[in-house]
Amino acid sequence: MTDTRRPTPTTGTATQIATYTRAAHASSAQVIGVYSTSFGLACRLLAARERRQVGSIYALVRIADEIVDGAASQAGLPDAAQRAALDGLEDETLRAIETGFSTNLIVHAFADTARATGIDARLTAPFFASMRRDLDPAPFDAAGIADYIYGSAEVVGLMCLRSFLHESERTETELATLTAGARSLGAAFQKVNFLRDIAADRDDLGRNYFPGVNLLTMTDEEKDFLLDDMDADLDAAARALPLLPRGSRRAVAAAHGLFASLAVKLRGTPARSLLNTRVRVPDPEKLMIALGAALGPGAWKK
Repeated sequence: MTDTRRPTPTTGTATQIATYTRAAHASSAQVIGVYSTSFGLACRLLAARERRQVGSIYALVRIADEIVDGAASQAGLPDAAQRAALDGLEDETLRAIETGFSTNLIVHAFADTARATGIDARLTAPFFASMRRDLDPAPFDAAGIADYIYGSAEVVGLMCLRSFLHESERTETELATLTAGARSLGAAFQKVNFLRDIAADRDDLGRNYFPGVNLLTMTDEEKDFLLDDMDADLDAAARALPLLPRGSRRAVAAAHGLFASLAVKLRGTPARSLLNTRVRVPDPEKLMIALGAALGPGAWKK
């Protein structure tokens, strides 16, 4: 009879998997370094463990996003192949969370984080569902866009929150406030980016994430109404900041400040200009926002 029991790792094999996992997290850090100066800057304010874990979350999310947002298409993959690639990534992610190993370094790093913090299919399934929705050309309605934002952004905030609170105890009331704050911040990030990227989304991808708004004729009043909704999300997220652990509080405050600045700049940009201009925060201002988050009132309280 064949013995199917898993062998107990020896010191040598345990060292090998630790080395492999370090390489996987280093690969994830490369992804965030290439794709996002803003998010990367905020992540530098995290302690080493949280920075590594959040980097792995970002990297998996970015790879999935590239499957549906252009890289796969530019490589010549037709729609069906893009769907298959996304399905394969989700399947590999779930396998890696279960087994603790993947030949895909980005997936392996994410699975290491997921296993340590309790991330499971309750958060990954809505995320991949939203990515799959981007491959559907049907227009969004109000309910559909709410589901999409939850899966594409709010659950990412919840994943990061799992990392931030991994070694912290909170009351049920505090957890409810932190959960609502993480969701609101993720939603604000997504909505701000929707408004920043309306030209590329419309012209390159054929998408409109603002149901009921004609992007070609959007007025300043319509734009400001959308920004009022984003500001409400940012305000809700700010109320949760004091409850975060010290290290993650500084990083989240920096990210919050960066997107709050973007929202202000969007409000000052005529709606018609958004069709040919991508609003950004200049690098010196980004540094000042990060410095203010690191040194500002309450940043160093336990």
